[in-house]
Amino acid sequence: MPQPEKQLNPGASPQQWFGYELRQRRKADGLSAKALGRLAQVSDDMILMVEKGNYPSLQLEVAQRLDQVLDTGGVFERAWAMAFGKRDADKRAADADKRSPATAEDPVQVRTGRILGRDDVSPRSGSHEPVYRRSFLQAGGLAALAPIDLTQAFAPPALTLPDTIGLATIEEVQEVAAVISQLDNKLGGGGLVSDVASPSMQWASGLLQVRCPEHLSADLFAAVSRLGIVVGASAFDAYRHTYATSAFAFAADCAEEAGDWHLRAKAYSFLARQAVWIGKPDDGLTYAEKGLVRADRITATERAMLHTARARAFGKMGNVRDCLAAVGQADDAFEQARPNEDPPWMAYYDEAQHNGDTAHGLFDLVIGEGQDPGRAARRFDTAVREHNDDFKRSRAISRTKLASLIMATGDPRQAAAIGHNALDEVGRLTSRRAADDLRQLGTFAARHPRVQEAVDLRERITATVNT
Repeated sequence: MPQPEKQLNPGASPQQWFGYELRQRRKADGLSAKALGRLAQVSDDMILMVEKGNYPSLQLEVAQRLDQVLDTGGVFERAWAMAFGKRDADKRAADADKRSPATAEDPVQVRTGRILGRDDVSPRSGSHEPVYRRSFLQAGGLAALAPIDLTQAFAPPALTLPDTIGLATIEEVQEVAAVISQLDNKLGGGGLVSDVASPSMQWASGLLQVRCPEHLSADLFAAVSRLGIVVGASAFDAYRHTYATSAFAFAADCAEEAGDWHLRAKAYSFLARQAVWIGKPDDGLTYAEKGLVRADRITATERAMLHTARARAFGKMGNVRDCLAAVGQADDAFEQARPNEDPPWMAYYDEAQHNGDTAHGLFDLVIGEGQDPGRAARRFDTAVREHNDDFKRSRAISRTKLASLIMATGDPRQAAAIGHNALDEVGRLTSRRAADDLRQLGTFAARHPRVQEAVDLRERITATVNT
């Protein structure tokens, strides 16, 4: 039986009043917590926690969006300072008390570049303490974001750092990111790509403790954020999931410091996709919604990318209605895309990528919920035809998924022919994601023991990937 709603006393505390008022207005508009969350671009869990008076630090921008969605005339924005603003002020004061006072030899520079109203901080002159104190370390083969200072341990001796950051150093980081991204898309995230990516990330994170002129600070953070995203993507593909999550979170932190909404959206998109892949679709949905906060600050292409991540999360949950709605929102955003408005590294999100990504969400509805396979099949087919050799992994994965879709719902002989073409390509990749998709295809092929083409395909899959 459903749990009874927690009864709130609006006079008990400002948070209880805020939650009580939110619940009353939501119900008056006939909205579920999930529906309100979608409209306000937050998770339904957050809505429910706020309504119970259990959410400690609601952001002002969320209160403003709630006002807009529920047409309150600014009730929640005005109540925010009393309900949540004092806690933020107390936290800033407590954090300030913990910091050592500045001296003449150690002047304080107040940074205001963080987006989404995050706390201002006071790092040491010329350094980037807020990020490098949660920087990328590698110990025993396991990388993580660790709350220790990189002055104690940040990089192997072979990785030398400059005495000061200049434009040439930032351009080096950008070039390394471009090379790793290109290799990852062609070859997969394992092997050589992994060997190159990890030390590059350590070196780049070490740059954040090097003295940097203030006018180059945002560019440095943006370059390191971009590198963190591509390194995380290669680690994700190689199933180094702890490392990948750390890289994406680190990249999101750097994007916040740089004030770069586009990199922030990309980092959260990858966090969402990875969470869905490892069986945590609810986390994936939350990440995607974080990326869509202030959707007016990102391009239509980036909005399509994030709505696609939402679709994949809903598809994995078996939520037919919301998955189809998210695919529709992704399509609408993609129709508005203007490539000249996108950052250069978003050029990958073209017709092929959009069709392949949305098809993944629809695939789960077909396999898990018995939905019509035609929509997913058409999108996978478009992705296979439109991807060029620069994106061999994406093409191979879409081809494998198309074969699985047909093997599960259609002609196994046609599926086997497509599957062999996928194997021709996957066999040259170092992608564990691609290998796992092949194993799934082999499982579907096993359902047709009397169809020789399916039997042959399964045997070849077994010989190609380790099962």
